[in-house]
Amino acid sequence: MKWRTDKTSTRVEDRRGTSSRIPGGAAGGIGGIGLIIILVAAVFLGVDPGQFIQGNDVSTESYGQQPEYTQADQEVFNSSARVFTDTEQTWSIIFEDQLGRTYSPPNLVVFEDYVSTGCGQATSQTGPFYCSADQRVYIDLDFFKELERQFKAPGDFAQAYVISHEVGHHVQNLLGTLQYVNRQQARLNEADANALSVALELQADCYAGVWAYQAQYGDLILERGDLEEALNAASAIGDDRIQMQSMGYVVPDTFTHGSSAQRVEAFRKGMDAGMVTDCNCPELPTVG
Repeated sequence: MKWRTDKTSTRVEDRRGTSSRIPGGAAGGIGGIGLIIILVAAVFLGVDPGQFIQGNDVSTESYGQQPEYTQADQEVFNSSARVFTDTEQTWSIIFEDQLGRTYSPPNLVVFEDYVSTGCGQATSQTGPFYCSADQRVYIDLDFFKELERQFKAPGDFAQAYVISHEVGHHVQNLLGTLQYVNRQQARLNEADANALSVALELQADCYAGVWAYQAQYGDLILERGDLEEALNAASAIGDDRIQMQSMGYVVPDTFTHGSSAQRVEAFRKGMDAGMVTDCNCPELPTVG
């Protein structure tokens, strides 16, 4: 993955070096995607997801001196910021050309350990996420290390897939899809609510593919192997694969993000032609 220009959005917030600590501590010992497995498995393992996303009782401590980061750390930060910057540029064009609307970009918050959000307090254990209340994407970059080590999904375009997926949720927020799903889930049983979550996540995967297609008409240059990195990452975090690794068996009714095959297909669908309308599905409101 290469870029024709070097840009960084003013909407990138570097909160590394500021530790927002949840009083009483939080579960520790496993970082990044390791605890995403626990969080995803929480529905059927009896683990309380609330231990990872808590209320607003939090204290913030700033280090007296900004910690030093390795060159590799800074490269991941710079790459993530560049991808996010391009989503702002590319989705602005998509909204205007395909939807006749003006795109309002989110912010990207890079943090370590704990973070205060408009949706409450979260830890790195939550994994990358989007908060609709403050319209921000949050990520601890150590997630990418675990994505590579534990799920064998390395590469800068794998990282781009993760970021663009979260931005896809922001697109859903702007288009009213998130609000629709929240209303519907309030009156559905667990299995049907999970199915709606799967549709939402697969659409975000599709939107990530739409970005990847359209970004190539701008600053993004894909290299050999980049597409495979994204597809490998999408497959690696499918519900069936995560459940098999964490429990040894699969419970489809508890899926909340989609199977590996579904996630790969959704990303491919968006990337085939770069059209938002290709991401429409029967379970969600029609866009475009």
